[in-house]
Amino acid sequence: MEFPMARLEEWMRRAYFEADFDIGSSGVENYRLRELRELVGLSLDQLDDVVFHDSNTLGDFALRQAIAHRYAGGKTERVMATHGSTEANYLLHLALVNPGEEVIALASAYQQLWSLAQGLGASVRFWRLRPENRFHPDLDDLRKLISPRTRIIIVNFPHNPTGAGLSREEQHELVAAAERCGAWLIWDAAFAELVYTAPPLPNPATWYPRAVSMGTLSKAFGLPGMRVGWCIAPPEIINRLTSLRDYVSLHLSPLVELIARSVLKHADQILANRLSAARANLAHCERWASAQREFVEWIAPQGGVTAFPRLLHVDSDEVCRRLIAHHRVLTVPGSCFGCPEHIRLGFGGARGELEVGLDRLAKVFHEST
Repeated sequence: MEFPMARLEEWMRRAYFEADFDIGSSGVENYRLRELRELVGLSLDQLDDVVFHDSNTLGDFALRQAIAHRYAGGKTERVMATHGSTEANYLLHLALVNPGEEVIALASAYQQLWSLAQGLGASVRFWRLRPENRFHPDLDDLRKLISPRTRIIIVNFPHNPTGAGLSREEQHELVAAAERCGAWLIWDAAFAELVYTAPPLPNPATWYPRAVSMGTLSKAFGLPGMRVGWCIAPPEIINRLTSLRDYVSLHLSPLVELIARSVLKHADQILANRLSAARANLAHCERWASAQREFVEWIAPQGGVTAFPRLLHVDSDEVCRRLIAHHRVLTVPGSCFGCPEHIRLGFGGARGELEVGLDRLAKVFHEST
């Protein structure tokens, strides 16, 4: 196995910790522990009572029940709690991808969703979200890509970085396309509950037998440092993931499992707080983009907390480098997603941070021309 360099992670290693103003990340404003404890009613005594023993390979049963109740139709036997959705994706690829098979993946997308398949010897065909279609997924494009060798279709909606989404009818068309060729559908639901124009889509892993899904507390919940995610899959796939995990991470920490259980029990309140702020921030981004139309070609996201504007008359990589070096503002160059004319703007953070970051981005535009 030989995996290509993860371009987004390499950029973040160099830029994330140098920034005072983050308008590039893909999650909402992060919670502090004190704020979180007050929201979910978690006492210091409960934290003090945690015993740091080994946990179950699949995750604490009560945590898996909470995940299943919200996302898996109550079927706990179909749930594994993981170290973020990154581990879930890694284990799923090890379990499902074989050399010489064909994988279809959205593009542009978070690199791990497709480069793992390449590293495992599969042939990857890209279902491209085209700017001329305002990044709206074209199901006819997908159907043209499917062949008798297609083993897996990998998607994430709302999409990172464009914020594109599917309607309920289009989701059923997608599942039907996978079903006709007998492909596995990997459904990355990291941003599923961050939507603005329609209710969240249902999880296809609850009705399509060859669907698996991933979720996380990192994005919509504002808890990336918890490193808690999950995989929902048929029991036979969960069994394969269990064997693979014996060689990777073994289990989660009982401390994060305790907090994660409490978070999921109060998920509606936690999500509502950040979704409301994200809506207001998105409206501010729309006004900013309108004022910067000389430099920005804007396509409004339908979900998530990232947009993927095309920059006009300026070099996006140079803009992002100057922002972090001279203004301590984090954005992400589109080259991390194979689209060098674009940048990823993250609008899920604190409003004041967003306003300063966008003002400094506009300043760099004018400095660069």
